[in-house]
Amino acid sequence: MRARKVGLWLAAVTACLFTSVFSMAQVQDDLQAHPACKYCGMDRKQFAHSRMLIEYEAAAPAATCSIHCVAVDFALSIDKMPKTISVGDYSSKALIDAEKAYWVIGGSQMGVMSKRAKWAFEKKDQAEKFVKENGGQLATFDEAMKAAYEDMYSDTKMIREKRKMKKMEHKPS
Repeated sequence: MRARKVGLWLAAVTACLFTSVFSMAQVQDDLQAHPACKYCGMDRKQFAHSRMLIEYEAAAPAATCSIHCVAVDFALSIDKMPKTISVGDYSSKALIDAEKAYWVIGGSQMGVMSKRAKWAFEKKDQAEKFVKENGGQLATFDEAMKAAYEDMYSDTKMIREKRKMKKMEHKPS
């Protein structure tokens, strides 16, 4: 009986390790294949917690740093049909199904490419914990996408201003 429990425990540990190694390999493959955001050029490894990957039925995938840049891609690719939409889990950075994720909109943490953050979590309890600690509200993928479009003008204006300031800082006197 004890040997059976030890065997089950070892099998569970092995499964967890395999899943972790597979998940890390998936993260590395995605980031090596698409190191920079298709639209803004940001380092997707640095923003692994917000990056997204859209695989289309009959077109090349779109790899972005955030849901903001996915909104840009969707607007420009209206005739392309998404096969899968993946997002980096805020906690683990592993790619998860964006449409099944628990999203948090808003809160005290600045978003990626957006004033109003939009974060994805694989587990509801992690999203709820984030909301308790940082504010914001739980949402679906559709609600997060709608928020990304609602914020598009002000976010684009903010990004342009930041880039203008950086250029002025690096301009020789």
